[in-house]
Amino acid sequence: MSTGATTDGRLPTAGRNAVWYDARAAMPLLSVRHLSTGFPMGNRWVPAVQDVSFDIAKGETLALVGESGSGKSLTAYSLLRLVPPPGRILGGEIQLEGRNLMDLPEAEMERVRGAKISLIFQEPMSALNPVLTIGSQLVEAMTVHGLGGANPRATALELLATVRMDDPARRFAEYPHQLSGGLRQRALIALALCCRPSLIVADEPTTALDVTIQAEILNLLRQLKHDFGLSLLLITHDLGVVAHTADRVAVMYAGRIVEESPVRALFKAPAHPYTQALLRAMPGSTHSARRLEPIEGQVPSLQQMPPGCAFAPRCAWRHDACLSEVPAMYAVSEGHASRCLLVREAQQLAADHAAGLPTD
Repeated sequence: MSTGATTDGRLPTAGRNAVWYDARAAMPLLSVRHLSTGFPMGNRWVPAVQDVSFDIAKGETLALVGESGSGKSLTAYSLLRLVPPPGRILGGEIQLEGRNLMDLPEAEMERVRGAKISLIFQEPMSALNPVLTIGSQLVEAMTVHGLGGANPRATALELLATVRMDDPARRFAEYPHQLSGGLRQRALIALALCCRPSLIVADEPTTALDVTIQAEILNLLRQLKHDFGLSLLLITHDLGVVAHTADRVAVMYAGRIVEESPVRALFKAPAHPYTQALLRAMPGSTHSARRLEPIEGQVPSLQQMPPGCAFAPRCAWRHDACLSEVPAMYAVSEGHASRCLLVREAQQLAADHAAGLPTD
């Protein structure tokens, strides 16, 4: 895969952020370019998601990882044009199968939601309608999109069996409050599948579940992705989930993607200091010492975003340039890029060494 980087590893201006674009397919299923989403503060708009770009290929799982407040969920809602007011998308393109969703009128976008892109919410009780049975919600969703065939009830029962609901006929007639947390999450997954979308966006789908049920839901998502030929955007703060579920991972910090890589490469050799810190704080990680190392400080607020690299105030490796220069994405290796000036310096040292120049 060509990174599109210049000889010094930096991207051409027109292709900024393109360093990690997936070139395995001529046209990826989803292509996001320079997406920015923000909120009004005083007399200006402040971006909470800034210049975000990524691709998702057909059949691929991309995990979007970061602490709370990093912009992961807002990125997900932006893809469906469901940014909570008073926020709005400030710029960028969202191409689904070559079609720019930003150009669609709202009535047409409503048909895209569910039929082309489905969202699995973090909290099922707030996503499911408490006064409708599970079955009626499935039938309604299919009917709105003109699906379900001559017998939508039979289709709904088949879906409930597909997501491994015990006694589908019974669950069809039950209300959300009658189901356990794991069963409610399965109901949400059935709703996400009922219109046969190409892409499912799963926003922290296992956070509210215990460890055993969490593993069951993740295994179910992996199996459904294979069986239905789906692509998956997984929003999570849990790197353990990423390691066992995703093909590629994009790490977000303070509204920007700071590192993107195939999963194995990222866990083997993380390039951004923030990613390294996340792994040192992860139980069982080969990057952590005997004692887990918490990341000092916190994600900056939108009102107090520092100049330069947003992670610099928390970074042990920062130097003067980090405090004033916003880094671009620099190629680390094929398909792997990091938004860090240290990568640029390493590339320069390697280039100088290859040219026989002193590197002291």
